[in-house]
Amino acid sequence: MEFENCFPIWEKLSEDQRERILASIVFRQIKRGTVIHNGSTDCIGLLLVRSGQLRAHILSEEGREITLYRLFDRDLCLFSASCMLRSIQFDITIEAEKDTDFWIIPAEVYRKIMEESAQVSNYTNEVMAARFSEVMWLVEQIMWKSMDKRVASFLLEESSVEGTERLAITHETIAKHLGTHREVVTRMLRHLQSEGMVKLSRGAVELTDRAKLASLGET
Repeated sequence: MEFENCFPIWEKLSEDQRERILASIVFRQIKRGTVIHNGSTDCIGLLLVRSGQLRAHILSEEGREITLYRLFDRDLCLFSASCMLRSIQFDITIEAEKDTDFWIIPAEVYRKIMEESAQVSNYTNEVMAARFSEVMWLVEQIMWKSMDKRVASFLLEESSVEGTERLAITHETIAKHLGTHREVVTRMLRHLQSEGMVKLSRGAVELTDRAKLASLGET
């Protein structure tokens, strides 16, 4: 799959703009667990995912992680180009959840094209708005939903992403996604197991009643 097929507004670029992007992009392949962006002072450029899965998260003062959003095939990440977004400073870490192939678009190249093209600018604003919507949804979850409901929602989301009912995931990993302690997640999972919604085994969680989990997550 080529860059032209992955960049959503490729057809709306001029020939000169296309040539500038193709002349400047860098293609990278990384392994699961690799950190590719770390903090607002890190400005590697915009990331366009070819295949794989990336996770954007922040770290609390207590050292706990919480997932803000994930990036999948053809997703564009703007926050890795923090120098282009001078009015917005986020100490976001982006790491690979799976082996991932992606392109890096230099921030300065993209910024100039965005200044030239209203269509590119509008698309960029749409991506930014979508990411902020995800973050605001996360804030609402933290503020208004109990931990058992958040765990249920996370398990359903993870099952959809992985395409399986049996998730090879540890309690510690779930805790990192949700910004809590492993012991809290373990307690919640044991409760869900006692209610017949999941089955726990070493390094895995199996969903046994999706309907009941969905009902819990929506309440």
